[in-house]
Amino acid sequence: MDDRFNTIAGWTLFAGVVALGLSSVSARYFNANNPHRPEKMGYEIEGVEAEGGDAAEQPIAAFLATADVEKGKAVFAKCTSCHTIDQGGANGIGPNLYGVMGEAIGQGHGGFAFSDALKTKGGNWTFEAMSDWLKSPKAFAPGTKMTFAGLSKPEDRANLLVYMNSMGSNLPLPAAPAAGADVAPAGEGAEPAPSGEQAEAGAMAQEAPKVEGGDKAPGSSADSVAP
Repeated sequence: MDDRFNTIAGWTLFAGVVALGLSSVSARYFNANNPHRPEKMGYEIEGVEAEGGDAAEQPIAAFLATADVEKGKAVFAKCTSCHTIDQGGANGIGPNLYGVMGEAIGQGHGGFAFSDALKTKGGNWTFEAMSDWLKSPKAFAPGTKMTFAGLSKPEDRANLLVYMNSMGSNLPLPAAPAAGADVAPAGEGAEPAPSGEQAEAGAMAQEAPKVEGGDKAPGSSADSVAP
């Protein structure tokens, strides 16, 4: 009886050792116990840009040079549930936008009741200000009643701006930045100290006579806010 019990116990122990070994080999073979960090974490949400993705975005003037009025009209279709833009059009959930470019921020037509966030913003609706407003109304004027999430693509904003400008405003477009000009991220812009050769060249340049009538940089436009 003892021999039979020992035989059964021995085979049971042997089976357990074999099972443990097979489990270890299987885990190593399939790498089941060594999960890897995914190459891309989380899930992408359509319409939401990655954090910091617009840090070096070109000024809106760079996109206005090639903007298209008809494409802007198509973009404005997103706005028609709240706004009209024809001359004499009625205010809706939002104000009528005819001739809005160049207007004072928070004024509008027909006595529309703007939020204090816009009425106290100050300035006029320049291309730059309207672009910032269209990009993120809540960031531009915290506390605004505007619920639109914004247009993240500068091309869409530029097209919309030239269309809005064609509807009763006709402001001159701002000068586009020089081709190849670097755009420093926000908070930067300090130039590195010049090397010895650069400093010598700069000193020689300062001694050169100045020519009258040279080009002048265009003046910056007043701040503006979108309705």
